[in-house]
Amino acid sequence: MWALIFASLIIGMIVGVIYLSSRFAKFFFLRKLLGKSRILRFVAGLFIVGLLALGIGALLGVINAAIAVLHLTAVWLLCDGVSRLTEWKRGRKFSKYYAGIFALGITAVYLACGWYLANHVWRTEYELETDKPVGTLRIVQFADSHVGSTFDGEGFLKLVEAMQAENPDLVVITGDYVDDDTSREDMVAACRALGTLKTTYGVYYVFGNHDKGYYAPEYRGYDGRDLIAELEKNNVHVLQDQVVPLGEEFYLIGRKDRSEDQRGTPRATMEELTAGLDPDRYSIVLDHQPSDFDAQAASGVDLVLCGHTHGGQLFPFHRMGQWTGIDDKSYGLERRDATSFIVTSGISDWAIQFKTGCKSEYVVVDISQASGE
Repeated sequence: MWALIFASLIIGMIVGVIYLSSRFAKFFFLRKLLGKSRILRFVAGLFIVGLLALGIGALLGVINAAIAVLHLTAVWLLCDGVSRLTEWKRGRKFSKYYAGIFALGITAVYLACGWYLANHVWRTEYELETDKPVGTLRIVQFADSHVGSTFDGEGFLKLVEAMQAENPDLVVITGDYVDDDTSREDMVAACRALGTLKTTYGVYYVFGNHDKGYYAPEYRGYDGRDLIAELEKNNVHVLQDQVVPLGEEFYLIGRKDRSEDQRGTPRATMEELTAGLDPDRYSIVLDHQPSDFDAQAASGVDLVLCGHTHGGQLFPFHRMGQWTGIDDKSYGLERRDATSFIVTSGISDWAIQFKTGCKSEYVVVDISQASGE
């Protein structure tokens, strides 16, 4: 799947660069400067596209330069189509190349909004009721911080302060806390920020697919064990296929990430994790990837909290994981049988600095006992 996605991106980039170069060649200033030579104007257009991509790449990275080029290509094609249809309707051509001007303006505004949605964090609240005699519980959940991507370790402290202001009973981190490119300094600072949280039941964490790193420990200067040590030093409880009782009313079930199956350390099944649990307690599952909904619903747990998808990231492909079956859900709340599932878009991003199909968020979940009729 990933090979197909990357191959499609490369082909799209090549086609996009050729198309955009030919479009820039239509602008009046190039026609005036280079005359009727289409080859010279195309080369000049290619130079402009190259400068544009290099500038974005220097500012936001190669992947984001590719994202910008692909978006500009798609918008420009649409503007060209609308322009030609309008010219056909009015019976004559436009005196200026308005389609190109609109394409550049629309893309710039659209991606600027996407950058803002990715780099600013909102609060999303869910209210859930249960028939179980549990009273109330307020959970703050976040995932996919990928520390060092849109904020560093010190910047993360401001987000932690916002979460503390929610007065949570419980804070949970559902994976991809750090990234392959998160420095040790940022990792330590972010863990120190978590140590400032004060809650009723504590702070709990489960691994995501990026947390242990895809490269040798030398690449970023630490491994999964070092991360565990820093988290535990700051009073964060790391769960790896473990069940923890919270008071007399709740269970917290922290799963290993799905990627452990590829690492050679398979995770426990939901049936194994829930065997012998008191069904009158409200059970909450932390699972980074939203990919085991059927088994989780069949196990009878009450709530599953996930991340991983980044909310689908980019429109119109923001539900691609769900449509292709890679993920059971891309974003939001869903109920299957007696189980509620929440998938968050995360508080940051991996490498892509734009969110056009969602926004960055942390989640507040208020659980309460349903009032009797």
